[in-house]
Amino acid sequence: MSVASSVLIPYASYLRVYEPLAAFPEPERTHWARYSRLPRTPGAQEELRRSLADLLPTPPVPVPVHESGEAFVAQLDGVVVICPWRTRLRGWLALQELDGQFPEPVLDAMLPPVVRLQVASDYERWLSRNPDARPWIRTAVWQVPLRWFALFGDEDREYEPGERPSGAGADGAAAGGARADGAGKAPVLRYRTTMAQARRRLARALRALRESIDDGPMTEGLIEVGRWLEEFHPRALVELDFGGLVHAVPEEWLAADRSAAQLAEGIAALRAGDGERASDAYGRLAERWRTVRDLRFAN
Repeated sequence: MSVASSVLIPYASYLRVYEPLAAFPEPERTHWARYSRLPRTPGAQEELRRSLADLLPTPPVPVPVHESGEAFVAQLDGVVVICPWRTRLRGWLALQELDGQFPEPVLDAMLPPVVRLQVASDYERWLSRNPDARPWIRTAVWQVPLRWFALFGDEDREYEPGERPSGAGADGAAAGGARADGAGKAPVLRYRTTMAQARRRLARALRALRESIDDGPMTEGLIEVGRWLEEFHPRALVELDFGGLVHAVPEEWLAADRSAAQLAEGIAALRAGDGERASDAYGRLAERWRTVRDLRFAN
């Protein structure tokens, strides 16, 4: 499949960590140093198109045979930071999450049992040689997990309106809120902060929750995200990218979204001992994202 070809964009969001070159051992450090100096590096849509291309053969190739040598590149305070794609590892982890999400006949039609068995065997062998491996990118489909917003403040928000393709409706979208693929420029909504800030905010949120309410899904989720962040360099960049979700909702919804600020409002209310205001803030935020998740089942 050509990188420039048109594809249906999955409605997924991404939590990424970009590390400085000093965080990588040799010879990987040298590879990324050279890579960061390339005049052009692939973007998120190119990564997505390449991963989808592997699903076209029969039988499909759910996990690449070789690990990707590509990465996202950014700068933090003038220092180059790298977020490796690690598509092979992420493919294995995504397949593990499929169990229990679909009835067995549906899963067998998507990925034949012999393919899944081979992939599981390959992963076990690889993991025995790489026991400390972890992904730099986490993915969520049809949502942004609310716990992710705890890492960011409203001041970290970056929003760029889209450019409407010719013939689009008033909101620049095709039916169902999805913009015409390959036409115009999609909006961008993301948050970026330093690892130090992300860890501080997460610690404050955890403390507020533990002092006010019993442990629950939000507390457990924050603990799990915190453990993941601890694996990375303290001078890393943390990014929350709405990714393909910008194609699932109207642009006015994106422009008005202040989810990180809403969650921060709820956490601040908990710290102040105002449980009613905290419950109201969290309830409004949860309802806002429930409407997005429900689009998954829309006709």
